[in-house]
Amino acid sequence: MSLKPIRDEIDEIDNQLIHLFTKRMECSKKVAQYKLENGMPIFNPEREKQILDSVEEKAGVYGGSARLLYSTIMELSRALQHDMLGSGNTLKNEIFTADTSVPFSSDSVRIACFGAAGAYAHQAAKKVFPYAEPKFYSPFKEVFKAIQNGEADFGVIPIENSSAGSVTAVYDLMLKYRFHIAAAADIPVNHCIAAKKGTLPENIKTIYSHEQALSQCSDFLNSRPAIEAKEYVSTAQAAKMVSESDDCSIAAICSEEAAETYGLDILLRGFQNNPNNCTRFIVISKKIYIEPDADKISLCFALPHVTGSLYSTLCRFAAHGLNLTKIESRPIYGKSFEYLFYLDFAGSISNKETINLLCALSDELAEFSFLGNYKEK
Repeated sequence: MSLKPIRDEIDEIDNQLIHLFTKRMECSKKVAQYKLENGMPIFNPEREKQILDSVEEKAGVYGGSARLLYSTIMELSRALQHDMLGSGNTLKNEIFTADTSVPFSSDSVRIACFGAAGAYAHQAAKKVFPYAEPKFYSPFKEVFKAIQNGEADFGVIPIENSSAGSVTAVYDLMLKYRFHIAAAADIPVNHCIAAKKGTLPENIKTIYSHEQALSQCSDFLNSRPAIEAKEYVSTAQAAKMVSESDDCSIAAICSEEAAETYGLDILLRGFQNNPNNCTRFIVISKKIYIEPDADKISLCFALPHVTGSLYSTLCRFAAHGLNLTKIESRPIYGKSFEYLFYLDFAGSISNKETINLLCALSDELAEFSFLGNYKEK
């Protein structure tokens, strides 16, 4: 049997589906106009659920697939209605009144930097703000508090590592404070083991560092069970602690810059799991800044704990040809199996379709926050 007659039949069905789809979208425009004239909300979750339940039942063995198909169609229909009705005026005002000039070259801007002098965060701060002297804070929450209390204009914190993954504590704080992101910076991470001058490698019994650094060097540490690995508040502060201690059996995993800053000998280099190890830092601020050439957008929002809610939302990004680069979920405190989602994607608010999508989502999704449109330095 030839496939041609079957394919011809599929082509004919597809032609009918396209015709019916465009006809349905035209009806959506009429619905939008009616809702506008009668002050009705665009999103009616009860009616959508009724339709999806009915579709699933009518489709029989293909019920689940049919529900997914119709869910996507309704998402696209709602997006069309949002575009027509001009949703998200609050978000538009926030975005279009954003400062387009970030004071990266200022020597008077106040920077709250995680860790201590010589830390990788310090390198990120110098890369983004080459003329400003940062003030150091730890743990992470103290950076956020400094911004919240007006002690600092910007904060520099790590958010993910190419080897150890997301810094979940920072994501939790981002979702709590909802500060804006003004910039990002990727910093190569080349760890060393540093100890007091004259210390011999065979005398080291304990190594201190931040939990992320310990994770990034886990292969080396696991191969040396005689050495105890202990978490410390940051890599640079671990180096500082070692330099101030009289104990010659301890060392720190830190940057070479931190070792030099605190007068330590470097005992070993090149032992991290991934030779191309890199950490991404973000620059956070209460104030929203959007440079004209910004090319990355970050959002956070909540979704109901129902089947397909995440897929239905993400399909709208695909429909606009937007490339998602990061999605992180964190549990909502005090609620069972409900999550806040942090999302990164490549894009610019100068694109009309992108701004329309953001405005639609801001009207529909609980806990929605536009965190920023920024670029990497």
